[in-house]
Amino acid sequence: MNFMGLFVVGVRFSKVGKLYHFDASKITDLRNGDHVVVETSRGWQLGEVAQILSQPPAGVESSLKPVDRRATPRDLLMRQMWQAKEAEVLVNARARAKELALKGVKIVAAEYSFDGSRLAILYTTETEEKADLKSLRQDMQRMYNQSQVEMRQIGPRDAAKIMGGMGACGLETRCCSKFLTDFSSISIRMAKEQGISLTPSEITGMCGRLRCCLIYEYEQYVEARKELPKRNKRVITPLGEGKVVDVAPIRQTVIVELADIGRREFPKDDIKPADEYEAFTQKAQNGCGNECSCKTNGGDKGAGKGK
Repeated sequence: MNFMGLFVVGVRFSKVGKLYHFDASKITDLRNGDHVVVETSRGWQLGEVAQILSQPPAGVESSLKPVDRRATPRDLLMRQMWQAKEAEVLVNARARAKELALKGVKIVAAEYSFDGSRLAILYTTETEEKADLKSLRQDMQRMYNQSQVEMRQIGPRDAAKIMGGMGACGLETRCCSKFLTDFSSISIRMAKEQGISLTPSEITGMCGRLRCCLIYEYEQYVEARKELPKRNKRVITPLGEGKVVDVAPIRQTVIVELADIGRREFPKDDIKPADEYEAFTQKAQNGCGNECSCKTNGGDKGAGKGK
């Protein structure tokens, strides 16, 4: 849609990749699925329109780069031609890295720009220290002198996304390769909140990092726990008084340890906090009924009245 003279589209450069916004004001008949040629910080790229925005992203109207043109059949054929050469580059880069004895460096992929003017060789390292790949880059530049070669370091999650394969949970395709376009920040707290075992094999993905799926239901567990009592809290159940030993947030039930009975599971609506129940009972015994205003007025209901 056109918004105040600006027509914004979201463009994706890989099947499961991030969206980048561009100004398509000169080509306002674009539709989802159309291929376009745009200039990026990494040279000219060919991407697919995946989003038509009803209004431009806040605060970026002036910084959006324009869509150069709709991709032609020749552009698409050129991209396929250069993509077909990436496997050869990958094999040669790995072989040369082995000859140079680059320890801890793993060559993951090679990517040409759609017109072949740039060649990016993607790699990961086993340590946080920056690897010296000057010799490797120079050798690859001499081997592929028709393109500008760059060595680009990526993280373990990005590497897993590119390589694909079966997920640690048994799914045939990893989430990152199948549908995740961005990586969220994952913490160990998310596993604890959902009662997931903290055994490394249970919470670690194939990339060696905490599994992305730990965030999928995290918010639901947080909200569900707000309605339940915390562990070790004393509660009154239909079977008597006991102590909360665990909760099942999604089922909205509470597991209570009862004297002489053991552990039993109750729906949250069937239990009451023991301290509140005792306070209510004490008031009832003192002759303070449901209409008592002690709690709100801070004194006896008849206080202040004349005798």
